[in-house]
Amino acid sequence: MTTLIFKGAHAYTEQGVIPDPLFRLEKGVIAELRPAQEEDEGERIDAEELRIVPGFIDIHIHGAAGADVMDGTEEALHTIARALPAEGTTSFLATTLTQSTADTKQALAAAASFQSDNRCAEMLGVHLEGPFIHPARKGAQPEAFIVPPSTRLFEEFQQAAEGMIRLVTMAPELDEDGLTEKLAGQGVIVSMGHTDATCSETAEALARGVSHATHFYNGMRGFHHRDPGVVGGVLMNGSVRAELIADGVHVSPEACAFTYQQLGAERLLLITDAMRAKGKEDGTYQLGGQQVTVRGSEAVLEDGTLAGSVLRMNEAVRNMSRFSGASFEEAVQMASLQPAKALGISGRKGSLATGKDADFTMLDPNGDVAKTYIKGVCVYNGGEDK
Repeated sequence: MTTLIFKGAHAYTEQGVIPDPLFRLEKGVIAELRPAQEEDEGERIDAEELRIVPGFIDIHIHGAAGADVMDGTEEALHTIARALPAEGTTSFLATTLTQSTADTKQALAAAASFQSDNRCAEMLGVHLEGPFIHPARKGAQPEAFIVPPSTRLFEEFQQAAEGMIRLVTMAPELDEDGLTEKLAGQGVIVSMGHTDATCSETAEALARGVSHATHFYNGMRGFHHRDPGVVGGVLMNGSVRAELIADGVHVSPEACAFTYQQLGAERLLLITDAMRAKGKEDGTYQLGGQQVTVRGSEAVLEDGTLAGSVLRMNEAVRNMSRFSGASFEEAVQMASLQPAKALGISGRKGSLATGKDADFTMLDPNGDVAKTYIKGVCVYNGGEDK
């Protein structure tokens, strides 16, 4: 049993804010969380003005620190996982890109073999983005490898991943093979993304088992007054969740505010959709065999198409609050509790509570990460690690 007392900090829980919080930890799990008393014994940590929040869960990330999931190696996954705690992310879904069947299987096999170490964010599974998408909405997904939805091919992918595929981005309007229903029946999240569905086709897809929208607004038919498209179909549905890249580039601040007003914090999930250039200097990088130029907060293909982001999760939380007027607590929930609920793991992750994993990050008043703990172990210390 370990006891940590954070003097001067405030812990943000679903029940309210706890000043000078005491965390009693057992085997990486929160056994007790309450305000500290003078007589309490434990390790006292100076945390003046820091806000302790649940560790962020990024369900859509391709790469970071020079590595990409499609590199197809455990080493690449370790590089990504070790980089994420610096932005407050404690768990993630390794996200693929549309590539050849062989390359995709190699990346999935690497994910299946990956083992987190004590310095890594935890990989919760795989987000399969493509190849079952619409060529007209491919974005930065290489068109040469796009194929129609196929239950047979998905089964091959899931076998290579040893059952770790948790979320699939696809164009459901192209599904003539029953993949949507099959995935939903297996408990795999079916997400509309890189889709050209009309509003009526969106409604049909939601009725068949789609429950999620990938990087909302991007890679999908937008709103038009004669066909509200995917955007309108999602906004009109009362249960579907939507991912949002709150970098001010993929989605404008005004659109972030509008989406928050329409969907609320309960249906929004902040993601980064980051590629290998995150955490690196401006320059030229590779994404699925394509050249990507990174300048500041933008990553684009040679034709100007946006190619993922270099966004950090703590920046997404800070931006969402600033852009939309959402409270700090709501913005944090969009990056922690709501992803946990979508994945069905809110019983052990997503908020600070007894019985849950001791995954939390500490933000300074500017929203920068001071420390990050995973399973009760400090894996990032902003002061020492920089």
